[in-house]
Amino acid sequence: MKLTLTFVIILLFVDLLSAQTAMINHQSRHLTSLNGEWKVIIDPTDIGQWRQVWQERKPQKKTDFIEYSFEGGPELSVPGDFNSQRCDLTYTEGIVWNKKQFNYIAKSDKRLFLYFGAVNYLADVYLNGEKLGSHEGGFTPFQFEITGKVKDGANSLVVKVDNRRLKNGVPGLGYDWLNYGGITRDVALVETNNTYIDDYSIQLKKGSLDEVLGWVHLDGTQAGQAVEVKIPELNVDYKIRSDENGLAKVDLTADFQLWSPENPKLYQVIIKSETDSVADEIGFRSIEVDGSKVLLNKKPIFLKAVNIHEENPYKAARAYSEVDAKILLNAAKELGCNLVRLAHYPHAENMVKEAEKMGIMVWDEIPVYQHIEFSDSLVPAKMETMMKEMVRRDKNRCGVVIWSLSNETYPGTPNRNEALIELTQKCRALDSTRLIVHVINTQSYNNNTFNVWDPLYNYSDLIALNEYIGWYIPWQGKPSETKWKIAWPDKPVFISEFGGGALYGSDGPGDEAGQWSEDYQKQIYMDQTTMFSTVPNLCGVCPWILFDYRSLGRMNQVYQKGYNRKGLISEHGEKKKAWYIMNEYYKTK
Repeated sequence: MKLTLTFVIILLFVDLLSAQTAMINHQSRHLTSLNGEWKVIIDPTDIGQWRQVWQERKPQKKTDFIEYSFEGGPELSVPGDFNSQRCDLTYTEGIVWNKKQFNYIAKSDKRLFLYFGAVNYLADVYLNGEKLGSHEGGFTPFQFEITGKVKDGANSLVVKVDNRRLKNGVPGLGYDWLNYGGITRDVALVETNNTYIDDYSIQLKKGSLDEVLGWVHLDGTQAGQAVEVKIPELNVDYKIRSDENGLAKVDLTADFQLWSPENPKLYQVIIKSETDSVADEIGFRSIEVDGSKVLLNKKPIFLKAVNIHEENPYKAARAYSEVDAKILLNAAKELGCNLVRLAHYPHAENMVKEAEKMGIMVWDEIPVYQHIEFSDSLVPAKMETMMKEMVRRDKNRCGVVIWSLSNETYPGTPNRNEALIELTQKCRALDSTRLIVHVINTQSYNNNTFNVWDPLYNYSDLIALNEYIGWYIPWQGKPSETKWKIAWPDKPVFISEFGGGALYGSDGPGDEAGQWSEDYQKQIYMDQTTMFSTVPNLCGVCPWILFDYRSLGRMNQVYQKGYNRKGLISEHGEKKKAWYIMNEYYKTK
């Protein structure tokens, strides 16, 4: 009994070793990349946990048979998903142990952090045989401080990655994309001074075009310091002092050249304290809703969007690099888009930053996607953590104009409304300068009439709805005669998903090629663009999706072959006929 109780206490203690919230703008710090080749152990039965793989035991005598060892095993590239790097891992949802060795010499006046851009989905991290902690969530950054834990000379870092789906995970058990596992974004050692700038918010006050209302936060023992925010191009040199908690409030005005898709202006912003300095490229813009209109910099704007998954179509692999981002964003730009919806989770920071540079607005989304167990006591806290990690990372990116907090959840799900309303309120408290949306697909369609209602729309800045009329549901009348009953007649309406599937090169009218033909998909888009003229307060549309992408739920052996075929472009870069319909529509808006 005593041993059992001790074991439970140890397990409870281990569970409390959670990752720390990551510093922002880690790229501007003194960092050492740990990207590259990592040794791995593939562990389909999770026996490595019981064999204590992280201890890296060596045989001491002939009768010691170490069954799990990194020596002589395979290597995988980091960043990178493990599914696309080895044929035997293509459809794996399970455990892979990863190991990297690095050298370091400790400095008494420095702190050291181990930074991860993202690991999907559960990560247990060990340094020199000691557990640093765990992180849950596959798409946001986290870190561990290893000051005092790192050794002079060689150090061994082991990361257990587990991408198995969890019933109470976020996302849950069911979703329509390939569950890429692994250390999918950058890993780095970040060295700072003992007191450093860990966070800041430098963006325009809600509704203002010239006033920045923000803050700078210092982490360390010297919390009270002189702080400066400098924008050299505008001759701004704002000085303030941080308080005993390290917080310095910022309130400054300047004659900004505002960021927009036509003019994606970014300024060098330098943030200094007595013990640290960081630089960032920051743009300034206003985004708000005024009645039935969305206003960018006080002017109405039509959101010409497209949905994108975080997948490099030409590699059939998780996208993470600047090159990957440019492939996807250039394709969106060519289509005519001024906004990308990064579905259904926060994409890599490279994607957000490159979009901002290219003048493309960004819709950031957390993976609250269908089948979420809202009534599970742990789920609301997981959603809140992922929301906070997304907002913390991207709040200074002016290109991000929307925080999306859920997609296709159902009103009858226990605790769904309460959990998402509370999440919305917490998000607004963190950042009231952007639009917040919930994406709904529970509207009814009868007699060629949409009846749009959901309690979450009371808390959403847009009526954002997914509808697949012409694909999953047949038209019940002429698209040009569609009627709408919307319980919020004064809110802007955004069609966040629509479309249908087609295999590139599969041609033929109507019944000859069926639903999988390009002609069938083209007709859906022609009907949809006609129907758009009937939508009251339409502020934008967003076809599903830019490229065909991998999904284990799409296994039709003739037309899909493991791909969702709703892309406007094939996985080989071939434009389908529907692409040209959408391109022409955007030229008119």
